[in-house]
Amino acid sequence: MRSIVLDTESTGLDPKSGHRLVEIGCVELHHDVPTGSVYHVYLNPERDMPEEAFKVHGLSEAFLADKPLFHEIAEDFLTFIGEDPLIIHNARFDMKFLNAELEGVGRAPLPFSRAIDTLPMAKKMFPGAPANLDALCRRFQIDNSSRTKHGALLDAEILAQVYLELIGGRQTTIALGGASSSQDQGPSLQKERSKRQWPERSFPVSEEELRAHAQFLLKIKHPLWEQV
Repeated sequence: MRSIVLDTESTGLDPKSGHRLVEIGCVELHHDVPTGSVYHVYLNPERDMPEEAFKVHGLSEAFLADKPLFHEIAEDFLTFIGEDPLIIHNARFDMKFLNAELEGVGRAPLPFSRAIDTLPMAKKMFPGAPANLDALCRRFQIDNSSRTKHGALLDAEILAQVYLELIGGRQTTIALGGASSSQDQGPSLQKERSKRQWPERSFPVSEEELRAHAQFLLKIKHPLWEQV
Protein backbone atom coordinates (compact mmCIF):
# COMPACT_ATOMS: atom_id res chain seq x y z
CA MET A 1 0.00 0.00 0.00
CA ARG A 2 2.96 2.34 -0.64
CA SER A 3 2.64 5.19 -3.14
CA ILE A 4 4.64 8.29 -4.01
CA VAL A 5 3.34 11.82 -4.48
CA LEU A 6 5.63 13.49 -7.00
CA ASP A 7 6.18 16.96 -8.44
CA THR A 8 8.88 18.56 -10.58
CA GLU A 9 10.03 21.99 -11.73
CA SER A 10 11.72 22.66 -15.05
CA THR A 11 13.23 25.32 -17.28
CA GLY A 12 10.22 25.27 -19.61
CA LEU A 13 7.31 23.33 -21.02
CA ASP A 14 8.79 20.77 -23.39
CA PRO A 15 11.92 18.60 -23.08
CA LYS A 16 11.94 18.21 -26.88
CA SER A 17 12.78 21.93 -27.04
CA GLY A 18 15.83 21.42 -24.84
CA HIS A 19 14.22 22.15 -21.49
CA ARG A 20 15.41 20.26 -18.41
CA LEU A 21 14.35 19.40 -14.88
CA VAL A 22 15.63 21.64 -12.09
CA GLU A 23 13.85 20.14 -9.05
CA ILE A 24 12.21 16.88 -7.99
CA GLY A 25 10.13 16.46 -4.85
CA CYS A 26 8.58 13.21 -3.60
CA VAL A 27 6.46 12.35 -0.55
CA GLU A 28 6.00 8.75 0.55
CA LEU A 29 2.48 7.60 1.46
CA HIS A 30 1.51 4.40 3.24
CA HIS A 31 -2.19 3.58 3.06
CA ASP A 32 -2.58 7.10 1.54
CA VAL A 33 -1.08 8.80 4.62
CA PRO A 34 2.32 10.59 4.55
CA THR A 35 4.99 8.66 6.43
CA GLY A 36 7.39 11.61 6.81
CA SER A 37 9.83 10.10 4.33
CA VAL A 38 10.61 12.43 1.42
CA TYR A 39 12.99 12.72 -1.51
CA HIS A 40 14.07 16.19 -2.65
CA VAL A 41 16.79 17.40 -4.97
CA TYR A 42 17.70 20.48 -7.01
CA LEU A 43 19.36 19.84 -10.36
CA ASN A 44 21.80 21.70 -12.55
CA PRO A 45 20.02 21.83 -15.95
CA GLU A 46 23.25 22.65 -17.81
CA ARG A 47 21.56 25.52 -19.60
CA ASP A 48 20.18 29.02 -19.00
CA MET A 49 17.02 29.76 -17.01
CA PRO A 50 14.29 31.50 -19.05
CA GLU A 51 12.70 34.46 -17.31
CA GLU A 52 9.22 32.92 -17.59
CA ALA A 53 10.31 29.79 -15.72
CA PHE A 54 12.20 31.81 -13.09
CA LYS A 55 9.02 33.76 -12.32
CA VAL A 56 7.24 30.47 -11.63
CA HIS A 57 9.71 28.75 -9.27
CA GLY A 58 12.38 31.36 -8.47
CA LEU A 59 15.32 29.01 -9.18
CA SER A 60 18.14 30.93 -10.83
CA GLU A 61 21.12 29.75 -12.86
CA ALA A 62 23.42 30.92 -10.07
CA PHE A 63 21.53 28.92 -7.43
CA LEU A 64 21.52 25.76 -9.55
CA ALA A 65 25.13 26.02 -10.78
CA ASP A 66 26.60 23.80 -8.04
CA LYS A 67 23.70 21.35 -7.85
CA PRO A 68 24.11 17.74 -9.06
CA LEU A 69 23.46 16.64 -12.64
CA PHE A 70 20.59 14.25 -13.25
CA HIS A 71 22.84 11.27 -13.95
CA GLU A 72 24.35 11.70 -10.47
CA ILE A 73 21.01 11.29 -8.70
CA ALA A 74 19.18 8.95 -11.07
CA GLU A 75 19.90 5.80 -9.04
CA ASP A 76 18.83 7.37 -5.71
CA PHE A 77 15.65 8.73 -7.29
CA LEU A 78 14.69 5.39 -8.83
CA THR A 79 15.44 3.60 -5.56
CA PHE A 80 13.16 5.95 -3.63
CA ILE A 81 10.17 5.62 -5.96
CA GLY A 82 10.66 1.86 -6.36
CA GLU A 83 7.88 0.20 -8.33
CA ASP A 84 5.08 2.01 -6.52
CA PRO A 85 2.29 4.17 -8.01
CA LEU A 86 3.14 7.82 -8.68
CA ILE A 87 0.51 10.39 -7.69
CA ILE A 88 0.99 13.49 -9.86
CA HIS A 89 -1.09 16.56 -10.71
CA ASN A 90 -1.07 16.84 -14.52
CA ALA A 91 1.01 13.69 -14.83
CA ARG A 92 1.81 14.00 -18.54
CA PHE A 93 3.95 17.08 -17.88
CA ASP A 94 6.10 15.53 -15.14
CA MET A 95 6.31 12.09 -16.74
CA LYS A 96 7.54 13.41 -20.09
CA PHE A 97 10.32 15.35 -18.34
CA LEU A 98 11.30 12.45 -16.08
CA ASN A 99 11.40 10.05 -19.01
CA ALA A 100 13.41 12.47 -21.14
CA GLU A 101 15.98 12.73 -18.34
CA LEU A 102 16.04 8.96 -17.79
CA GLU A 103 16.43 8.20 -21.47
CA GLY A 104 19.22 10.79 -21.63
CA VAL A 105 21.27 8.77 -19.15
CA GLY A 106 20.45 5.40 -20.67
CA ARG A 107 17.77 4.36 -18.18
CA ALA A 108 14.41 2.82 -19.03
CA PRO A 109 11.46 5.25 -19.07
CA LEU A 110 8.75 5.07 -16.43
CA PRO A 111 5.52 3.55 -17.81
CA PHE A 112 2.68 6.03 -17.78
CA SER A 113 0.45 3.34 -16.31
CA ARG A 114 2.20 3.95 -12.98
CA ALA A 115 0.80 7.49 -12.77
CA ILE A 116 -2.32 8.38 -10.81
CA ASP A 117 -3.24 11.78 -12.27
CA THR A 118 -5.13 13.96 -9.79
CA LEU A 119 -6.00 16.56 -12.45
CA PRO A 120 -8.67 14.48 -14.24
CA MET A 121 -9.81 13.21 -10.83
CA ALA A 122 -10.51 16.79 -9.75
CA LYS A 123 -12.17 17.70 -13.05
CA LYS A 124 -14.46 14.70 -12.78
CA MET A 125 -15.38 15.51 -9.18
CA PHE A 126 -15.95 19.23 -9.84
CA PRO A 127 -17.01 19.64 -13.51
CA GLY A 128 -16.40 23.10 -14.92
CA ALA A 129 -14.53 24.33 -11.84
CA PRO A 130 -10.85 25.33 -11.72
CA ALA A 131 -8.73 22.25 -10.99
CA ASN A 132 -5.31 23.75 -10.31
CA LEU A 133 -3.62 23.10 -6.98
CA ASP A 134 -4.44 26.51 -5.50
CA ALA A 135 -8.14 26.16 -6.37
CA LEU A 136 -8.28 22.69 -4.82
CA CYS A 137 -6.60 23.97 -1.66
CA ARG A 138 -9.30 26.65 -1.37
CA ARG A 139 -12.04 24.09 -1.96
CA PHE A 140 -10.71 21.63 0.62
CA GLN A 141 -9.62 24.38 3.05
CA ILE A 142 -5.98 23.29 2.92
CA ASP A 143 -3.46 25.91 4.04
CA ASN A 144 -1.16 26.79 1.15
CA SER A 145 -0.11 30.21 2.42
CA SER A 146 3.58 29.23 2.17
CA ARG A 147 3.18 28.59 -1.57
CA THR A 148 4.32 31.99 -2.83
CA LYS A 149 6.11 30.25 -5.72
CA HIS A 150 6.00 26.75 -7.15
CA GLY A 151 8.34 24.32 -5.41
CA ALA A 152 8.49 20.59 -6.10
CA LEU A 153 8.63 19.32 -2.51
CA LEU A 154 6.14 21.86 -1.15
CA ASP A 155 3.72 21.14 -3.98
CA ALA A 156 4.09 17.38 -3.42
CA GLU A 157 3.30 17.84 0.28
CA ILE A 158 0.22 19.91 -0.57
CA LEU A 159 -0.86 17.44 -3.26
CA ALA A 160 -0.68 14.62 -0.70
CA GLN A 161 -3.38 16.45 1.30
CA VAL A 162 -5.44 17.20 -1.82
CA TYR A 163 -5.24 13.58 -2.97
CA LEU A 164 -6.50 12.37 0.39
CA GLU A 165 -9.56 14.59 -0.02
CA LEU A 166 -10.13 13.51 -3.63
CA ILE A 167 -10.31 9.86 -2.64
CA GLY A 168 -12.81 10.47 0.15
CA GLY A 169 -11.34 12.52 2.95
CA ARG A 170 -9.02 12.11 5.88
CA GLN A 171 -8.85 8.98 8.00
CA THR A 172 -11.53 9.28 10.66
CA THR A 173 -10.19 6.70 13.11
CA ILE A 174 -6.79 5.50 14.22
CA ALA A 175 -6.44 1.76 14.46
CA LEU A 176 -4.35 0.46 17.36
CA GLY A 177 -3.07 -2.97 18.23
CA GLY A 178 -2.07 -3.92 14.71
CA ALA A 179 -5.47 -3.47 13.03
CA SER A 180 -5.02 -1.56 9.81
CA SER A 181 -8.42 -1.56 8.12
CA SER A 182 -12.13 -1.96 8.77
CA GLN A 183 -11.97 -5.37 7.12
CA ASP A 184 -9.49 -6.48 9.79
CA GLN A 185 -11.47 -5.12 12.74
CA GLY A 186 -14.60 -7.26 12.64
CA PRO A 187 -18.29 -6.61 11.92
CA SER A 188 -19.09 -5.19 15.37
CA LEU A 189 -16.67 -2.25 14.96
CA GLN A 190 -17.88 -1.62 11.40
CA LYS A 191 -21.48 -1.56 12.67
CA GLU A 192 -20.50 0.87 15.44
CA ARG A 193 -18.82 3.18 12.92
CA SER A 194 -21.94 3.20 10.75
CA LYS A 195 -23.94 4.70 13.66
CA ARG A 196 -21.60 7.64 14.15
CA GLN A 197 -22.69 11.08 13.05
CA TRP A 198 -19.90 13.10 11.48
CA PRO A 199 -20.20 16.91 11.21
CA GLU A 200 -21.03 18.23 7.76
CA ARG A 201 -18.27 20.04 5.92
CA SER A 202 -18.89 22.99 3.63
CA PHE A 203 -16.84 23.88 0.57
CA PRO A 204 -17.33 27.59 -0.32
CA VAL A 205 -17.74 28.26 -4.01
CA SER A 206 -15.91 31.29 -5.45
CA GLU A 207 -17.30 33.67 -8.06
CA GLU A 208 -14.75 32.31 -10.55
CA GLU A 209 -16.04 28.77 -10.01
CA LEU A 210 -19.67 29.87 -10.38
CA ARG A 211 -18.87 31.57 -13.69
CA ALA A 212 -16.99 28.49 -14.91
CA HIS A 213 -19.91 26.27 -13.91
CA ALA A 214 -22.40 28.50 -15.75
CA GLN A 215 -20.25 28.39 -18.88
CA PHE A 216 -20.05 24.60 -18.61
CA LEU A 217 -23.85 24.28 -18.40
CA LEU A 218 -24.26 26.31 -21.58
CA LYS A 219 -22.40 23.59 -23.48
CA ILE A 220 -24.98 20.92 -22.55
CA LYS A 221 -27.59 20.43 -25.25
CA HIS A 222 -31.18 19.55 -24.21
CA PRO A 223 -30.44 19.10 -20.49
CA LEU A 224 -32.82 16.85 -18.56
CA TRP A 225 -33.75 19.56 -16.08
CA GLU A 226 -35.34 21.59 -18.89
CA GLN A 227 -37.45 18.66 -20.04
CA VAL A 228 -39.35 18.20 -16.80
